[in-house]
Amino acid sequence: MNTSLEQAEELFAQSSTALRSDQYDAAEALLMNALDLAPGLAEAHANLAWLLDRRGSMSEAVRHYELAIELQPDNARIHLNFGALLAELKFFHAAEAAYRRALDVDPSLPGTWCNLGALLAQNHRDEEAEKCLHTALQLDPQHASAHFNLACLLLRKGRYTEGWFHLEFRDWYQPIEMRLRCRRWKGQSLANRAVLVVYEAGFGDMIQFCRYVAELRRLGADHVDMLCHPELKELLQTLDGVGEVFGFNDDVSASDWDYWVPVMSLPHYVGTQLDTIPAKLPYLAVPPAKAERWSQQVKRLNLPPALRVGLVWQGNPAFGNDSQRSLPGLQTLAPLWEVPGVQFFSLQKGQGEQEVRRLQLAQPLINLAPELGNFADTAAIIAQLDLVISVDTAVAHLAGALGKPCWVLLPAFMTDWRWLEQRSDSPWYPGALQLFRQPQEGGWAPVIQAVREALQNTAGQRAC
Repeated sequence: MNTSLEQAEELFAQSSTALRSDQYDAAEALLMNALDLAPGLAEAHANLAWLLDRRGSMSEAVRHYELAIELQPDNARIHLNFGALLAELKFFHAAEAAYRRALDVDPSLPGTWCNLGALLAQNHRDEEAEKCLHTALQLDPQHASAHFNLACLLLRKGRYTEGWFHLEFRDWYQPIEMRLRCRRWKGQSLANRAVLVVYEAGFGDMIQFCRYVAELRRLGADHVDMLCHPELKELLQTLDGVGEVFGFNDDVSASDWDYWVPVMSLPHYVGTQLDTIPAKLPYLAVPPAKAERWSQQVKRLNLPPALRVGLVWQGNPAFGNDSQRSLPGLQTLAPLWEVPGVQFFSLQKGQGEQEVRRLQLAQPLINLAPELGNFADTAAIIAQLDLVISVDTAVAHLAGALGKPCWVLLPAFMTDWRWLEQRSDSPWYPGALQLFRQPQEGGWAPVIQAVREALQNTAGQRAC
C-alpha cells in the first residue's frame, strides 16, 4: 500500500475519534492533512464537508461533498448528508434529488426517508411527506426525528390525536429524570397526587401550555408545581391552581412529587382535540406589584390620547427558522408610522434593541424594553397597551394568555404547527390573536400592508 495513503487513512481514523469526542477543530485539521496526502479519499471529503457545513462554510462544504460523490457515487450516506446541506441552503430541488439518489443506492436508511419527508412537508407536499415519514418509521419505529417531523405535519393539519402521539417520542428527558425521584406521568390516576410540570423548549411553549395546570387539577391532582425558565417564574405564579414555581436552576432535590410530566405532553394525556382546547382567557395575570409600577411609569410619560401598540419584530436568533419568522429589521415596519392616532412602544429584547437606539430619530417608538427584567414586566406593559403586533415569538403567546389583542405576523415557509393552516385566528387564543400570513411566495411587504390597513381601521374606530 502507498505510504501516503496509509498515513492518510491513519489520520482519517484519528479524525473519526476526534469527531466522536466532539473535538471538531482537531478533526478538521486531521482531515485536511489526510487530504493533502490522499486527495482521493472520499470519506475524508465527506466528513470535512460535514464539519465545514457545521461552522458555516457552506460553499466549501458543497465543494467537498461534490468531490466525495464523484469519488464514491454509491455511498448513500454521502448523498444523504449532501441533501441535508442543500436543504439548509433552500436549494429544494437539488436537495430532493440528492435524497432520491441516496434512496436509489440504499432505500433502507430511515434517515433519508425522514429528511425527504421533512423537505416535502416544508414545501407543502403533505401527502408525499406523510408517506415518507411513515416509511422511515417502518424501518425504525423509534426514529425520534421521523416521529417529530410527522408530529409537526399532523398537528399543523389539526390531526391532534395522531400528532400528540408522535410528539411523545421526544428524547431529551434523561437529564431531568436524573434530578427527580418520581415517575413520569403517562395518564395514571391523579387523585390526591402531587405533580411537577417540567419546562420544555422556549418561553412561548411554556406560556402556551402552562394552561394545563388547571386541567391537572380538574383531573384530581391535589398539588401541581412547575419547573420553568427563571425568567417565567414570577409570571407563572399567577396561574390558577399552581402551587410552587421553581426555576430550572433551583435545587428541587428536597421536594417530593408522585409524578413529573413535560409540559408539552399534557395535551396528549388530557386528550386535547381542536374543539376541546382549554382556551378560557385570560389564564395568566400581571403580578400586582408589577402592575402598579408600570401603570405609574406609563402615566409619567404624559402621552396624548392614542391607540397604544406594542411591537416585537425579531425572535431568538438561535431558533431554527428565525431567519424566516423574524423581520429583516425595524424598518420593515416603517409603513405603520404613517397611521395617525397611534403611539408605538418597543417591547423588543435582544438584537433588535440596538436598532431602536441606532434609529431612534427615524421612527416614533417609546422604548421600554431596556427596563424589562422578566416576563412579568413584559406582561405589565402589555396590560397598559391596546394592541400588540408581534412576529411568532413568546410575546405573542403572552399577549394571548393575558387576553390582550395581538396581531401575529407569520412566515409562509415552515409556519409553526400551532398556527394550523389557512386560518386568521387561533383556537388556542380565541378572540385575542389575529394571524397575518405571508403569501405562499413569501415576502413581508403584503403582510405589513394588510397590518397597516387593519391598524388604520382600528385607530379610526377608536377616534370616533
